[in-house]
Amino acid sequence: MAGLCRAVLLLACALAAPASAQEAKPNNDDMMEAPPVAAPREGYWADILAHDPVLARQGDTWYAFVTGPGITVYSSKDMRTWKAEPPVFATIPAWAYEVVPRFNGHIWAPDISEHDGTYYLYYSISSGGKNTSAIGVATNATLDPADPAFRWVDHGIVLRSVPHRDLWNAIDANLAEDEDGTPWLAFGSFWGGLKLVKLREDRLAIAEPQEWHTLARRERPLLAVDDANPEPGAIEAPFIFRRDGWYYLFVSYDHCCRGAKSDYRIMVGRSRDLRGPYLDRDGRRMDQGGATEVLRGTARWPGPGHNSAYTFDGRDWLVFHAYDVEDGGRPKLKILPLAWDADGWPVVEAGALER
Repeated sequence: MAGLCRAVLLLACALAAPASAQEAKPNNDDMMEAPPVAAPREGYWADILAHDPVLARQGDTWYAFVTGPGITVYSSKDMRTWKAEPPVFATIPAWAYEVVPRFNGHIWAPDISEHDGTYYLYYSISSGGKNTSAIGVATNATLDPADPAFRWVDHGIVLRSVPHRDLWNAIDANLAEDEDGTPWLAFGSFWGGLKLVKLREDRLAIAEPQEWHTLARRERPLLAVDDANPEPGAIEAPFIFRRDGWYYLFVSYDHCCRGAKSDYRIMVGRSRDLRGPYLDRDGRRMDQGGATEVLRGTARWPGPGHNSAYTFDGRDWLVFHAYDVEDGGRPKLKILPLAWDADGWPVVEAGALER
């Protein structure tokens, strides 16, 4: 199933239980029809189910937001072991079912950011294989569920896509700021590739007059493919990371959500301008099919992808999911050190997946 089907997938609202307790079929390659759901466990665990993970730190606590029923949330004191927190939405926003009648309650691909004391959580409502999709946003004054001020407020739709009207898919949002602090939303999956749109200063809607850019795409023969079909052109999950005057655009190629058969891989390009064009190591434009590989899977951990990237305490980290062959192909949270070569390109030790 196409990578954009990702979260239909999804998994779990809680932490991963042992494989023997899950009774999932080997390699769990039909996540659309049978998404793995983990039994809740008390305390902190290193081995947790996670699709499309993003992180934020408040005080001495990290919070991970991942695809799942109502958006799954974990917390950690060390980025190694995690415990389950309440989901963002105890009740799914009613508009989700109006926009996507087939919506199954698994909210996809969250993105978390903070601005002027407010946390912004973008999320995707969709169903597999169609661009009948929408990106919404919710805000909170804190990420700590024990804080009296803790309350997620949903602001509804930021943008949506409609089959045969739009040759892009409104999922996989990522908030990025340019040098002036102007907010932009990168997003997209398959079809005509990944897009960038300017947001209003309040970050709750598209700015007017509208300004759109294409960030990256793969070859798609326009006259040979029905506009309603996502394939070919398997690219999704943009994440923009700024370092040393460069904007690095991480994307995922190929397909997630097939368990051990997943062939996701993480690619990158960079630009001096947030709007692009983004070039790969060989100087090819990402909006013309270029991209440089950062990480591909191993026999033990296939399909690494839908990554985010962060700097914590002076160290850079790559956060993503990969599929656990030894646990029915379930997606697991992976966090690896992110290094940089002499030319300023990201480097991740593939062997670290095995540890």
